[in-house]
Order: sequence, then C-alpha cells, then structure tokens
Amino acid sequence: MELKEIQNLIKFVAKSGVNEVHVEMGETKVTIKTGGDVIQQVVTTPATIEASPAPAPVATPVSPVESASAAPAVVATENDNHIMIKSPIIGTFYRKPSPDKPNFAEVGDQVSEGQVLCVVEAMKLFNEIESEVSGTIVKILVDDSSPVEFDQPLFVIDPS
Repeated sequence: MELKEIQNLIKFVAKSGVNEVHVEMGETKVTIKTGGDVIQQVVTTPATIEASPAPAPVATPVSPVESASAAPAVVATENDNHIMIKSPIIGTFYRKPSPDKPNFAEVGDQVSEGQVLCVVEAMKLFNEIESEVSGTIVKILVDDSSPVEFDQPLFVIDPS
C-alpha cells in the first residue's frame, strides 16, 4: 500500500465519521481508529519489504474552525539555537499562495513572528503555517507540492 493511498484513506475516515477501519492488502495491514479528534494509524509491514517509509503513527485532522488557529510545532534543534517549524497537520505543502505568485519565504529571508511561511492543503482547505519566532530562514526542508505528515519538520529558523 502506497503512502498516498494511506493518506487518502485517513482523509476518507475523517470525513465519514467512522470509528474504526481495518484494511489488509497482502502482508500490509492498516488500522485507523478515531476517538474524538485524533486518528491513529498503525501500519504493519514485514521487515523484508521496504517499499516506502512508514508514515507518522498519529495524525490530527484539522476542521475548518480549527484551521485558522492551527499553530505549527516549534522545536529547538541541536544546531546552536536554531528553531524547527513543524507541520501541525498532514496534507500537501505549498510554498506559494497560488501558482502565479512568488514564494512566501526563501532561505536567507528575515521573518517575523506571525508571518506566513507556507500553506498546507488538507481536505481542500488551505491552512496557512505561520512563523512562531522572528529570525532568518536557514533551511527549507520540504519541496513544493510535496505531501507532509503531522509533526514533519518544514523550516529551520535562526532566531538570533
């Protein structure tokens, strides 16, 4: 089972309101359980098959009401005092507000707290991801139009 298929299954389960889904395809088993606002995803694949990296074990869907307040996780990295901005949701990462517009941010740009760095599209909703700190973008860790997981690092920012 491909990562994209698992993501689509999670989206479907979140929309449908079903409490639990079990899927078996060959030796791959996927169980998705919903309880409140958390969807758990458990993937069991034999060690001999290395088709794709395992997705994050827990994903949190964001409703339209929550999307405006979705704050990215901020984590200090081992490298000096750099701050890592992580995705608060699963979805598709976009560096631009639309294809004909410039990128929100580039490596080397000065950003301020609350400035939009990117958008993550989840279930047809475009969620703006804002910087939680002021500083300089050191690294952009995700390619444009790539799928991202919950808690996946997106940006590295030097707050000095």
